[in-house]
Amino acid sequence: MSSNIEHVQCLIIGSGPAGYTAAIYAARADLKPVLYTGMLAGGQLTQTTEVENFPGYPDGIQGPEMMELFQKQAERFGTDIRFGYVSSVDFSSSPHKVVVDEVKTILADTVIISTGASAKWLGLESEQKYNGFGVSACAVCDGFFFKGQDVAIVGAGDTAAEEATYLAKLCRKVYMIVRKPEFRASKAMVSRVLNTPNIEVIYSSETQEIVGNGQTVNGVRIKNTDTQEERLLDVTGFFVAIGHHPNTDIFKGWIDTDEVGYIITKPGSTQTNIEGVFACGDAQDKVFRQAITAAGTGCMAALEAERYLAAKESVVEA
Repeated sequence: MSSNIEHVQCLIIGSGPAGYTAAIYAARADLKPVLYTGMLAGGQLTQTTEVENFPGYPDGIQGPEMMELFQKQAERFGTDIRFGYVSSVDFSSSPHKVVVDEVKTILADTVIISTGASAKWLGLESEQKYNGFGVSACAVCDGFFFKGQDVAIVGAGDTAAEEATYLAKLCRKVYMIVRKPEFRASKAMVSRVLNTPNIEVIYSSETQEIVGNGQTVNGVRIKNTDTQEERLLDVTGFFVAIGHHPNTDIFKGWIDTDEVGYIITKPGSTQTNIEGVFACGDAQDKVFRQAITAAGTGCMAALEAERYLAAKESVVEA
């Protein structure tokens, strides 16, 4: 077989909590997994600072350090971890054909997709400058750090409404910046927001700039799209809740997804519509999107891949 073609039992695509957990379980089951990290090795957590809600870290841990530990544990059991991205796939036959970096072909008996999702951002320079230092795309992850403080959140859908009410329990004041004159969220969620006394909804407004002292956020400048009037909100935290985009475009045409692109798995399983291809983590979870739930589905995917291979083997032997 050419050096540019390799056959593996288990290929894991992506390297966040889901991918590394799948690798730990697959390696311990002697599936000799090969994991390609993608362009962001370690996934979204490498772009966060303090992680305080993952069990086993009573004092919290930095996101990049946590992912390093996940990686070391996967490697300890023999996972072959490689930096690279998947450029195309062909799931028309088994073994599944996956092309990496446009040059190397992997033939995989099982594939575990753990490519995650990326938060959508407003595209402001100041937003990226203060990302992790007062700017966040996850209220559940980071709201605790702003206890008793004033914060702003931008978004108009159900997720934004849910995160605003979550923040309202922790923070003194929550400004909710809505770009249009009305919400996109369901009536029930809008009602919850409007009945929360410490949430102030600011309609028809766009964020111009996140203001800070070079280290942390101390305000956000917004502009009313009708009157062009500008206003500076005195806040220490800024949350972006305008949605996520699952990193699944490469699988289009092969794997069933919903209208946004989240992979559809069989209920109670990580199995996709293609036999021997499993999906875990944020690539298939649009509801919880937490490191702990991603790790849980990573475990499920590896166990299901192991069972799938064992069943195939027993059929061959019979």
